[in-house]
Amino acid sequence: MKWWITGAVVLVAAAIVPTFLDPTGYAIRVLTLALLFAALGQAWNIVGGLANQISLGHAAFFGLGAYTSTILLINFGLSPWIGMLAGAAIAAVAAYLLSFPTMKLRGHYFALATLAFSEVLRVIAGSWTSVTGGPVGLSVPFSPDSFWLLQFKSTMPYYYIMLGALVVISGVFVWIRHSSLGYRLRALKENPEAAEVVGVNTTQVKISAAVISAALTATLGTLYAQFTYFFDPEAVFGIIPISVRAAIIAILGGAGTVVGPIIGAFLIVPMEEMANVLLSSRGAGLSQLAFGVMLIAIILIEPRGILALITNGVSRLRRRKSS
Repeated sequence: MKWWITGAVVLVAAAIVPTFLDPTGYAIRVLTLALLFAALGQAWNIVGGLANQISLGHAAFFGLGAYTSTILLINFGLSPWIGMLAGAAIAAVAAYLLSFPTMKLRGHYFALATLAFSEVLRVIAGSWTSVTGGPVGLSVPFSPDSFWLLQFKSTMPYYYIMLGALVVISGVFVWIRHSSLGYRLRALKENPEAAEVVGVNTTQVKISAAVISAALTATLGTLYAQFTYFFDPEAVFGIIPISVRAAIIAILGGAGTVVGPIIGAFLIVPMEEMANVLLSSRGAGLSQLAFGVMLIAIILIEPRGILALITNGVSRLRRRKSS
C-alpha cells in the first residue's frame, strides 16, 4: 500500500510541475522526452527485464508505429490515434512472426537477431522513397491545435499525453508482473530448463511478452512522430537512439522493476541534453563518452542498477541507526 501512496504522490507532483514552466520552453521539452523514453524503457522492460531477453531491435517496432500513423495521416487524413492502433497491430504481427526464428536463441545471439531485424527495416525505410520519403524522411502536416490530430503549439499537452502513456505502460508492466504470465517469465529468467520441466511453455511465454512489448513500443513511435513533427529512418529505426537507449534506460535504472526505467530515463535524458549543450563546442562524441563511463561505473558498482544501489544504501543507513 505504501508503494501505491508514493506513486500517487509522485504522479500528482509530475502533473503540477509543468505549471511552473514555460509551456513552450526548453525545460518542459526535455521533461516530455524523458517521459517518452521512460515509457519506452518500460515497454522494453517487459521482454528485457522480466524475461531477460536482451532485445536490441525495439527500434523496429518504434519505427513501424511512427511511419504507419504518419503515412495514414498524410495519404488518407486518418487521425494519429487511429494510426497508433494500426501501427500497434502491425508491430504486434511483426513481433509474432519474428519470434518463431529467434525465441530459441539466447544471450547475444538473440540480441544480434533482433538488431538485424531493426536494421533491415531501416534500410527498407531508406530505400522505399515513394512511401517513406527515403533518407529525406517524413514531415507531419501542420494543423491548428487539435487533440484528434495530436497537434499542439504548446508542449504542455504533449507532456500530459506522455505522462499518461508512461502511467498506462507502467500499469501494464505491473499487471503482467503480478499475473501468471509474469510468474512464468520470471521462472524463465531464473532457469529456462527448470521452467520447462515444471510445465512452462517457454516459447509461448516469450512470444506473448514480445507481442505486448512491441505493440506498446509502436504507440510510442506514433507519439514521437507527432511530437517532433519530422523524422527520418535513422531517427526512429536507429539502433543507438532507440534500441540501445531503451535497453540502457531500463538496465541502468533497474531492469525488471517498475521504477527502474523511470529513474534511468530521468537521469539519462536530461544528462544527454546538458552534455550536448555543454560539450558540443569541445568535440563531437564527448557526451556519449561521459555517458558510457557513467554506465560502466554503475554496472561495476551495482549490476542490478541504480534502484538497487539506492535500496542498499537506505538499508545500510537503517542498520547503522538501529545499532
